[in-house]
Parts: sequence; C-alpha cells; structure tokens
Amino acid sequence: MIAVWIVAAIALFVGSRSAGEQTSDNLRLPGTGSTKSTDLLEAKLPHQANGTNPVVMQARQGKLTDSTNKKAIEDTVSSLKKEPHVVSAVSPFSQEGSAALSKDKKIAYISLTLDVSQADLDKSTAEKIIDGEAPARNAGLKVATGGYLGQEVSKPSTETSEAIGLAAAVIILLFAFGTATAMALPIITAVLGLVTTLSLIIFLGHTAEIPTVAPTLATMIGLGVGIDYALFIVTRHKLQLREGIEMRESIARATATAGGAVFFAGTTVVIALCSLAFSGIPLVRTLGFASAVAVLIAVITANTLLPALLGALGPRINSLRVKLGRTHPDDHQPHGWRRWAERVTLKPWRWAIASTVFLLVLAIPLLQLQLGQNDVGALSKSTTARQAYDLITKGFGVGQNGPLLIATKFGTPAKPDQSQVNKANQQQAQLQQQQQQITQQGLAAGLSQQQAQQQAQQQTSKQQSQLEAQKKQADSPASDPRLTTLEDDIKKTPGVKSVSPATTDKKGDAAVFTVVATTAPSDEKTENLVNHLRDSVIPDATKGTDLTATVGGQTAAYIDLAKQISKKLPSMIAIVVGLSFIVLVLAFRSILVPLKAAIANLLSVAAAYGVLTAVFQKGWGATWIGLDGSIPIVSFVPLLMFAILFGLSMDYEVFLMTQIQDHWKESGNARRAVVDGLATTGRVITSAALIMVFVFSSFIINGDPIVKEFGVGLAVAIAIDATVVRCMLVPAVMALLDRSAWWMPRWLDRILPRISIEGEEYFEERGGPAPAPVK
Repeated sequence: MIAVWIVAAIALFVGSRSAGEQTSDNLRLPGTGSTKSTDLLEAKLPHQANGTNPVVMQARQGKLTDSTNKKAIEDTVSSLKKEPHVVSAVSPFSQEGSAALSKDKKIAYISLTLDVSQADLDKSTAEKIIDGEAPARNAGLKVATGGYLGQEVSKPSTETSEAIGLAAAVIILLFAFGTATAMALPIITAVLGLVTTLSLIIFLGHTAEIPTVAPTLATMIGLGVGIDYALFIVTRHKLQLREGIEMRESIARATATAGGAVFFAGTTVVIALCSLAFSGIPLVRTLGFASAVAVLIAVITANTLLPALLGALGPRINSLRVKLGRTHPDDHQPHGWRRWAERVTLKPWRWAIASTVFLLVLAIPLLQLQLGQNDVGALSKSTTARQAYDLITKGFGVGQNGPLLIATKFGTPAKPDQSQVNKANQQQAQLQQQQQQITQQGLAAGLSQQQAQQQAQQQTSKQQSQLEAQKKQADSPASDPRLTTLEDDIKKTPGVKSVSPATTDKKGDAAVFTVVATTAPSDEKTENLVNHLRDSVIPDATKGTDLTATVGGQTAAYIDLAKQISKKLPSMIAIVVGLSFIVLVLAFRSILVPLKAAIANLLSVAAAYGVLTAVFQKGWGATWIGLDGSIPIVSFVPLLMFAILFGLSMDYEVFLMTQIQDHWKESGNARRAVVDGLATTGRVITSAALIMVFVFSSFIINGDPIVKEFGVGLAVAIAIDATVVRCMLVPAVMALLDRSAWWMPRWLDRILPRISIEGEEYFEERGGPAPAPVK
C-alpha cells in the first residue's frame, strides 16, 4: 500500500508537470449583461471580446517623446507584434493610440490585443509575450504589464505558507504525541495527499475551467484536514496500545472507529462543498469541486496509507520520545478538560448566554457586509500587475484600470451618418481653398510653384490629419446616429471620464466602445455607474431604435457575480444546513442534536464573517496583514467560506457528539455524558483546531488578497468554533437539553436506516474489549 501511494503520487506529479498548469477565472453567468456582451463580441468582434492588456512604460529620465525613448517604444511595439497570440499592439504615438500618452508625456502604454482569452492564457504563453517588452526594458524604461496578461504572471507562490503551516503542525503534533515517529505520520500522509490533490487539480484544469485561486485553496484545506484526520486515528491507536490491545488489532480498531468517524466527517465536508453546484455559478461550482477533491483525498489517505504506515512502524511508534513540557503526554491523563466541562455544565445558562452574546458581538460588522470584486490594487507592489495598476492610476486616472465594454447590436446594419459625411466633405473643400490661398500668397512673395505648395501643405498639415481622421470616422458605420447618440449620452453621464471611438464589424451588425469611469474598478461608485448605465442611460438612449446595448468587461462581470452570489447566498446556506441536518439526524438519531449543531455553526460562521468584514472592508488592522488599507470582500469568498466552515465545523461536532452519545448510552446520565465526552475529546480537538488555525493563518502572508481573505476568515472561524462553540456553547446547551437532546419521534426512528459512525454494534457482536475513547 505504501509503495502504491508513493508510485501513484510520483506518477501524478510528473504527469501533471508535463501537462502544465492551466487555470481560468470563468466569470460567465448566463443571462447577465456582462455575459451577453461577451457572447455578442465573440460572435461579431472576437478580438475585442477579450479586451486589451496595457504594457505601461515610464521614463526614468526626460520624457517618452525624447528620440531615444520614442524609438525604444516603437521597437517594443514591433517586437510585441511578432510574439505569438498578439493580434495588435497600438503605439501611444499613433493616431489610434494618442490617448495612451499622459499629459506630462512621462507615462504611456501600448494597448495589446490577444487572440486568447483570460480563460485560455497560461503562464508560459504569458511569459513569452512579455519577453517582447525587452527593447523598452533595455532602454532603461520602467515597464509593467497589466490586464489579464500581467495577472497571469503575478500569482504569488504558496511555498512559504506551506512551510510555515507544516512547521507549526510539527510542533503541535510533538506536544500531542510526545514522539517524533508518531508526529511524522500525519505530516507524511498530508504531504502525499496534497501532492496527489494538486496533481489531480492540474489535470482537471485541462478538462474544466479551474479558478486561479483553486490550487491555493485546495492546499490550505488539504494540509489542514489531512493532518487533522491522521491525528484522530493515530491518537486512538496510541491510546489503545497503552490500554494493552495488540498492535495489529489496535490498528484495525483505530481505522474502524476513528477512521469511520473521519470518513463520516469528511463526507459532510464533501457534501457541503459539492452542494455549491446548486449555485449555478461556474466559478463557485468549480472552486467547490476542487476543494472537495482535497478533502476526499485526505479521507482516503487517512484510511489506506496511514494504517499501512502504522503497520510498517509497529511498536516503533513510541520511539524517539520528545519531552516538551513538564511531563510526557503518554505518562499522565489530563484532567483539565474534565474540570472545565464540569464547570460549564454546572451553570449552563450562564455559559450558553455568554458564548452566544460573544458570537453575536463579533458578528455585528456583518450587517454592513458588501460583496465586491478582486482588486489588483491590493496585490503586492513587487508584481507587474500592481505596478501597471499604479502607473496607469498616476498617468491616466484610476478608472483606466477597469474600462467598461459597451457592446451594441444593430437591428438593421449600421450606415455612415450622411450629415457627417457632407460636413467632412465641406471641411475638405474649405481646407483646399485655404491651401490655394496660401499657395497664391507664396507665389506673390516670389516662391516657385512647388515651394508655395509645400508651404501650404506644411501650414495645414495638422488640420489635414485631423480632417482625414474625421472623414474616416464619418465614412465608417461607427458614425451611425443610433450609435453616436448612445456614445454622447454616456459621455454626459456623471462618473464617466471618457468614451473611446466605437469599432464596428464588417457587416455593420455590431459595435463596441469602451467607457472609463472616474473611480476605481472596485469602488462602490463604479458599481453604481454600471447600474445607472444599464437601468437608465442605455434604455433612454436606445428607446425607439432597433439598437440594443449591454455593459461588459471584467469590472462589469465581477459586479454581476456579486449580485448573483448575493441572491444565491441565502438559498445556498439553506441547502448546506439542510443537507448537514439530514446527515446528522442519520448519524445520531436525534432531532435536537442536529438542530443545535446547525444553530451553533451558523453563529460561528456569522462571527467569522463579522471579523472578515471588520478587517478587510473596514480596514481594522489591515496593515498588520500586509495591506495598504481596506479592500473589497471578493464576492465568492463568503459563499465558499460558508461551505468549507460548515463542513469543517461538522468534523468537530461529529467527534465530540460521538463520544457524548457513547457515554450517554453507557451511563444514561446526560450531564455526565457531556462531561466525559468533552474530557475525552478536548485535547485532540484542540490540537486539531490549532493545526488548522496555524495552516490557514500561514496563508495570510500570501500576496494575493483573495487568499488573505480566506486565510483570515477560515483561521478565525476554526479558532472560534474550537473554543467558544465546542468548549462552551455546545456543552452548555447539551446540559440544558438533558435527556431530551436524544429525543427522536418513533415513526421517524422506524423508517430511518441505522448508521453507526464508529461501528459500536460490530464490536459488541464480535465481543472483546470495546474501542477506547479518544483522549
């Protein structure tokens, strides 16, 4: 079994590296304006559907218009055009790209259009395209790449976080087990499981659209639950050995009992994560599936690889003893948890009310929660995407970082505005007359015919170029009055900084132009602008015409995502809670125990949401975790957090309530069962929770703000759940419920299948010593 796991892990790792990692932040949401816009552009103007990627340059000395700098930029434009997947590279010195040069002429950007979307762009391709920026870099210009091209190469690594999390787990496991050999087992299973998980996710990325943050999220969850599940089984095994059970029998019993609980607990987490499929949101669904893979692999390794390792290690599991405190863990039975349990159950009303009030106070900021979007401005300043963001903000305003795409569809093909064509022709005639006059004046001054004409052309060259551009625009279908009316109305809208000239397809069936807001992409005012354009400006401008228009682009897509998640969040909470309730009813054959668990977990999650809102949205202590200030809470973070936390909270619920139920069946004394259950599980649940907290907290140092939000939210939630909920609220409520906690309607008891989490009935029928409780 050990050989199979090692070979499989190596084979998957090598194969996945050969296949290459491919992730995609699929923001498509059927029926939303942003998706309709993308679909229209992909059908009619495919190159514009992906938007542009700015290659931003800043002059370290002088101006970009200086001959040396200008040549370097033009060379860069030529170099980028030769790179694969580059459709166009617009120079800031061209007529088309003139708006890409700042007023002080120190900052400019090349607008890069690719034939690959964000979903299809991989890191190696992005790096190859960025290599085309070499001329500007070699000339001493400061160069930064923005857009989804820059974001692809700005993903922070997770190696440091993983190392910190594993180091913390090693220390905690040494305290819990007291032997280096036992400590190594959860680490080995977790690492092998994580390698397998990440390799599988890479393979899945070639068949499904796996979000960028999925591997990191899977790493966080995989490490945490992988170590925790192994911890529960090894703890049970060591305890049974101490009570005299034979080695192989102990391994089998630990796998059957604690392993069964691990299987059941892991199943609840997988169910919670897979239930995200009901959201109907591709990004959320695939994140849920990727996280579920991590949990599933952790359950499998705990029940297959770990027993094999225990068998190979045999009696050597107690070797290499490490004494980190005054006494060794194997040399005494802790009584602190029993005393604590007796204190809580002695005055349950006091502890129930105090813990509930504490959780509600932490949850208060949740009332002001606003779902936002991923903010590139919160990335580390060492990344090229953040540098591009800052340079564009400095040179062109913060709104330029997230332009809106207005995609329009004509009922009848667009045609040039004849009045504009006539006007351009009149201006052309006037300019020719002016040139003739200047020529006549030159002849009168004694110039030759050729010299006089050259003088006329020189004096009117600027007017000539402007007129040619106007005439080209007038002769284009983009001058259609239906389209220009829409553009003019949007230009006048408060919050709009600029509107670019429209581009139409060859048939004149569709057009697209960009709108730049005065505010940042993640700003609430930008969201209000998008809503105003959709609800008022566009309908009024297109009323009475056969023109339809939608607002798209990445900024609009994130706004649509936040709206969809806000609508889906209540129903998703109901689905997860409902499924978990059913699973616990089957497990414990009780109505009030699952109901208590659901309410307690909801309070725990609400408190974590409150802390998340306070830290990120309000900015309380944001600088302590490496942020410059407050940032939006990315819309899918709370939804994913709920599924993850509700599932993980059920882990501790299962391990605690299983012990309480066993003691209740033995003694028939409800209060004594609560005390014994908490006393026997307190140390192992605390150790497991500490490992989770440290693993999740280690990812706070990650440069990705989304990962920081997950790290803070999950760490705080697990800490709250393992202390306030599991050690105060749950035992207090169970003491208050007394015997009624295990009430079950007879009719329901008859029709429900009987499930034994740790196989008590099997051991009772088999005879022999009963499985030892976890301590």
